[in-house]
Amino acid sequence: MTTATADIEPAAAGLGLFEKWLSVWVAAAILGGVGLGNAAPELFAALAALEYASVNLVVAVLIWAMIFPMMVAVDFGAVRRAGDKPKGLIITLAVNWLVKPFTMAALGVLFFEVVFADLIAPADAQQYIAGLILLGAAPCTAMVFVWSQLTRGDPAYTLVQVAANDLIMIVAFAPIVALLLGVTDIAVPWETLLLSVALYVVVPLAAGAFVRRRLLASHAGDERAVADFTGRMKPLSVIGLLATVLLLFGFQAETIVARPLLVVLIAVPIIVQSYGIFFIAYGWAKAWNVPHAIAAPCALIGTSNFFELAVAVAIGLFGLGSGAALATVVGVLVEVPVMLSLVAIANRTRGSFAPGDG
Repeated sequence: MTTATADIEPAAAGLGLFEKWLSVWVAAAILGGVGLGNAAPELFAALAALEYASVNLVVAVLIWAMIFPMMVAVDFGAVRRAGDKPKGLIITLAVNWLVKPFTMAALGVLFFEVVFADLIAPADAQQYIAGLILLGAAPCTAMVFVWSQLTRGDPAYTLVQVAANDLIMIVAFAPIVALLLGVTDIAVPWETLLLSVALYVVVPLAAGAFVRRRLLASHAGDERAVADFTGRMKPLSVIGLLATVLLLFGFQAETIVARPLLVVLIAVPIIVQSYGIFFIAYGWAKAWNVPHAIAAPCALIGTSNFFELAVAVAIGLFGLGSGAALATVVGVLVEVPVMLSLVAIANRTRGSFAPGDG
């Protein structure tokens, strides 16, 4: 059992009480965000403006609150041993870079050029497809730590998976996007990419390592001190998640109310992609006898997206008011509800995973 078990404790069979209430709280945060965003648009516009390189600083602080307990739980000795269990890493890298971008492009074409062809103008359809491609080519960097914690994921292995994806993203994102969009030159917003990695991985990891070292030093190396500390941090993580949901929906509240059908149409292929990618990676992990603490985060990393990067590139290529930018924003709105449902699925099926070698 990893130290992450001491964080958020979902029931092993079915949805635990915590998860049920969390779903209710998230739904309330979504409705609250939409309501408050329309009631006080100036306030949310001011909060949205607090950003640098397309990274919202308020959301960054809230994400720190969510992921900090898992960073404290990271055992660096286990990080060094992650290479001894390569299966989970192979699955997440293969699915994220050899499958996900191409299935997202295919689903975009299927829905916007075929299924929704009578509802969407051809020029707009191409913009939405472009936005979906940008989402598909950018696997998650930050929120995956939250999803991993909710599924009792191995914190050290999750860190390794995220770090490996970030390194590949630096060299593979632009060529894949250029190939799928049919353009010759993609200007990667390096400030957004590097700042996000620093804010969401490096800084909280360094802080977590410092706190972990102090806890172990003051308790004669007893890991229970770390478990007790991360357990006390649970309310902060939940508050951070709910506040993030409220803000994200508040930022886009006017769009949701003004263009609800369009938001739903864009959300459909994103939702299909999310469940499809999850079950590809999760099923592969089960077939390959990967332990659940590695398999669940492995599947969830590819399912969620690095939306700051996708939004920044969409704005840079197509403009702030473009359909591509709107599609990436809809991806942000869809992510949390969908990911919570996948977390519930992962927790329900934990017992079906036999102990494996990773």
